[in-house]
Amino acid sequence: MTPLKAVPGLLRVAVVLLRYRLDELVDATHLFRPLKFVRPFLGRPVVDVRPLSRGARIRLALNELGPIFVKAGQVLSTRRDLVPGDIADELALLQDQVPPFPGEEARAIVQRELKEPLDQLYANFDAAPLASASIAQVHAATLYDGRAVVVKVLRPGIDKRIARDITLIRSLGELAERWHPNADKIRPLDVVAEVEKMLEHELDLQREGANASLLRRNFASGVDLYVPEVHWELTTARVLTLERVSGVSCDDIAAIDAAGIDRKQLAAKGVRLFYEQVFRDNFFHADAHPGNIWVDPTRVKEPRFIALDFGIMGSLPEADQYWLAQNFIALFERDYARIAKLHIDAGWMPASIRLDELEAAVRTVCEPYFTRPLSQISLAELVVKLFQTARRFELTLQPQLILLQKTLLNIEGVGRMLDPDIDIWAVAHPVLKRILRERYSPLRTLREIRKRVPEWFHNAPQLPELVRDAMRQIAVGEQRVISDFETLSHQRDLARRMLRMIGCGLLGGTLVLSATLLWTLSHHHGAVLPLCVAAGGLLAFAYGWMRH
Repeated sequence: MTPLKAVPGLLRVAVVLLRYRLDELVDATHLFRPLKFVRPFLGRPVVDVRPLSRGARIRLALNELGPIFVKAGQVLSTRRDLVPGDIADELALLQDQVPPFPGEEARAIVQRELKEPLDQLYANFDAAPLASASIAQVHAATLYDGRAVVVKVLRPGIDKRIARDITLIRSLGELAERWHPNADKIRPLDVVAEVEKMLEHELDLQREGANASLLRRNFASGVDLYVPEVHWELTTARVLTLERVSGVSCDDIAAIDAAGIDRKQLAAKGVRLFYEQVFRDNFFHADAHPGNIWVDPTRVKEPRFIALDFGIMGSLPEADQYWLAQNFIALFERDYARIAKLHIDAGWMPASIRLDELEAAVRTVCEPYFTRPLSQISLAELVVKLFQTARRFELTLQPQLILLQKTLLNIEGVGRMLDPDIDIWAVAHPVLKRILRERYSPLRTLREIRKRVPEWFHNAPQLPELVRDAMRQIAVGEQRVISDFETLSHQRDLARRMLRMIGCGLLGGTLVLSATLLWTLSHHHGAVLPLCVAAGGLLAFAYGWMRH
């Protein structure tokens, strides 16, 4: 879209912002400031917006601008590191609901995508949709074996409409990037990129099906969390067929009580499920609002949740997952010095940050919370404030962590809705410690080593050459670290240390590889010898590093 073609859309956005008296947003661009003088001629919103908060006015304006702007607002509601809390709370209330498109058109799309007559695919297909949103709508259907399913169908022409609206939103982001006084903090173009990525994922229903399939496999027992089955033979990028499930929304307290379900037990299970998804499986439902999390009313003695809508899922790089888990443990144990050190060790902050200053800032945030009973402390709120404080110390916050932060807020909100007195700390701490104990146990580590043995053997022939090159660089003084020393004696000392490290590393690597081979060949007959050899290798590694 050329800049000239974008003008009508930009003017429409400016008019809506003016009608909802969002002058501060219009003033920030300077470009639309003269338009506020024509506000009396623009018509009035359906409600009197003058007494409403700025967040409520923004929410209403986005609703009027259309479904893609609603989706953008939903994404912004997750960016509490960028958006003030009052606005984020209002944006979280945005409902992605639009009038349905004709059922006959949905039938035609399904038939075209699955390449067979509809009556050969489903015994019954209800033309009236169960629900309708900006990206897709859902229809009830029945298979020939009698199983009830739901069929999610992308809206016709949605690709072109999203491409057009994204171009318009990007134009707005470029204007904000240029004119908004806080553009460096808001990073509007990064937010636009995030909206675009999320919409791209939601346009691929096969990806959503894969998400549902993995989550179902992670909770295959179905005791704590039930995930509907994907019917892959009836699924493409534009059509998704899922098992139809029934339940009550997790915020329908009256229905949960009527079913006789213990809400305290249910709330604690919800918190445990969050930590298992994040730290055990590294795959979590990142849109866990009450509309997507149901409760099974038939399970009274052993209550369970039902998950829906798998378009937005989250995962973390393995390193971030480890550092985040350690940060949670340190937070549970009020070890502020460790929290500060972990932030720097993880690479989230520059190494030049003073540890004592960061520790003092963390203590300043956390101590007021710990004056209250633990059952009254909001872990999600505390994490948000820690991230906000850390931004002053040049925190580099990854989008995955933001998604996790938003999910933590949702889960804690659901938990406190079910049980206002839930002690999040008492539930979460032992679960996280158990998961970490299992995840980083010696036996799991050895299993991981066994997986990597083929790759190590593949690269082993290159090892002598690498060692020879390293020793040659040390000998001729080409290593950068050596050039930092001023005297030859320091160079020789450093060379000796590095040679010792290389020697210990080679010995340790050989012993660990030997242990792995022994265990691979004889793990049915015991693991004592492999463990002893592996321990010797680890000691060799440790000696080399300690001496260094």
